[in-house]
Amino acid sequence: MGGRIWILAVALLPALLPQAPSLRAAQGADSPRPLRVAVIGGMTMTPLWGEIEKLFLAETGIRMEVVATGPKPSLARAMKEGKVDFLTMHSSDQTTNLVADGWARDLRPWAKNDLVIVGPASDPAGVAGLSDGAEAVRRIAATGSNWLDFESNGPRETAHTLFASAGVRMVGPWVLKYEHAGTADILHYVAARNAYMIVGRMPVLYGKMEPDPKVKILVEGDPVMRRPYVSIVANPERFPDANVEAAEKLSDFLLSDRVQSFLAGYDGGLGDGVPIFIPVRQPR
Repeated sequence: MGGRIWILAVALLPALLPQAPSLRAAQGADSPRPLRVAVIGGMTMTPLWGEIEKLFLAETGIRMEVVATGPKPSLARAMKEGKVDFLTMHSSDQTTNLVADGWARDLRPWAKNDLVIVGPASDPAGVAGLSDGAEAVRRIAATGSNWLDFESNGPRETAHTLFASAGVRMVGPWVLKYEHAGTADILHYVAARNAYMIVGRMPVLYGKMEPDPKVKILVEGDPVMRRPYVSIVANPERFPDANVEAAEKLSDFLLSDRVQSFLAGYDGGLGDGVPIFIPVRQPR
C-alpha cells in the first residue's frame, strides 16, 4: 500500500510544482503577444524594418509581428479595425485623421525618405549632378523638356513645391499625365517620352519600378525633396486590449540615439553609402 502511495505522489509531483521556464515557454503560458505593427511598404520592401526589429528585440526583449504592410490606406484600415498596436507611414492626412478621430495618439516624426528626379540619360535640360530641385525644374521648364506629373501624393506635392520655388507654372504641352493604373512600367513610359519625373529613390533602386537603361537618377540630395515618416500608437480608450506600453517603447526607440545613428549610416545593402532613410535629428 505504501509503495502505491509513493508512486502516486511521484506521478502527481510535476503538476504540484511550478513548471520549468522552458516548459512554460513551450506551452506559451509566459509568451506575451507580439507587438502588432503596421509598416509602410517602403520599409519592408527594403531590409530596413527587419534591422529595426532585431535592434528593438535586443534592446527590449519585445518581439514584433508585421500585421499589415503596403500602401497607406491598408495600414489605416488595420488601425481602425484594432488589428495593430503601432503604425508607421508617411505623414499625411490619413495619419493626422487617425489621431484627430480618436483611433490613435502620439504622432511623432522619426525618419524621412529621399525623393529624386529621374530623366533621360541624354539629359537635354542639363540637370545631372544638381542637388537643388528647384533649379532642376527651372531648367527643365526653360528647355521645354517633358515633365511627367506623377499622380502620387508625395512626389506630386513635392514637385509642386519645387515648381513654386522656381517660379514656374506646371502648364503646357511639356507637362505630361500618367494615366495608367500601375507604376511598375513607369520608367519605360518616361524613357519613351524622353521625360523627367520626381519619384522616391527606393522604388527605383529596389526594383518596385522596372528599370530602364535610358532613365537615370539625375538630381538628388535636396533636403526639400524629403518626406517625413511618423509613428502613431493605438488609442487605449478606443482599443483597451492594445499593447500600448510596448508600442510607446517602440516609438521612443525609433527616436533614440541608437536608431537615429543607425539610419544615418545605413544604405540598405546597396553599397553606395547613401542612407535610404534620413534621421530627423542628429544624435547627442
